[in-house]
Amino acid sequence: MRIVGESGIASGQRRIEAVTGAHALALFDQAQQRLEHVATLLKARPDTLADKVEQLLINNRKQEKEIAQLKTRLASGAGGDLSSQAVEVAGLKLLAASIDGADPRSLRDLADQMKNKLGSGVVLLAAPADDKVALVAAVTKDLTGRVSAGDLMRFAAGKLGGKGGGRPDMAQGGGTDVAALPAMLKEVPGWIEGCLSGE
Repeated sequence: MRIVGESGIASGQRRIEAVTGAHALALFDQAQQRLEHVATLLKARPDTLADKVEQLLINNRKQEKEIAQLKTRLASGAGGDLSSQAVEVAGLKLLAASIDGADPRSLRDLADQMKNKLGSGVVLLAAPADDKVALVAAVTKDLTGRVSAGDLMRFAAGKLGGKGGGRPDMAQGGGTDVAALPAMLKEVPGWIEGCLSGE
């Protein structure tokens, strides 16, 4: 006999499904064939397959961490001269830019770096990838009473067909309308002016 399924049918009741005889043997043979096929793909023996899979998972996590670190370095390198792109809007510094090759985590790190470089200002960074855009907005502490990163994020993400939000000093979001990104970035100064005029 071989159990092939288990499910709940009522409170305190379980249904056990099983096959017996030739059907059970056929299922066992199929499972053995799949196991041997997977072992062949992973260049391992069936009895060492679990260890091989565990090692692959460890290596995969390690590589994912290394990729994340490389993306952060790439974004940091790209951000080296970003602060020079900041413009003055209604008396405050604004940096609104698109960064290629960054993921949400490296984008956050870069936004923090840009806040430190500006000293006082508003930062909106976008990272387009395939059919979506990751966004991070950051506002230095001295300006959060005048401009909210959360409000800026809702504006920016909304223009890209997405959503987002966060704290007055840091917010995240995203959108799916990649083609609308350049126009959205150009609209940010006007949004800032409108925000400040409503103080």
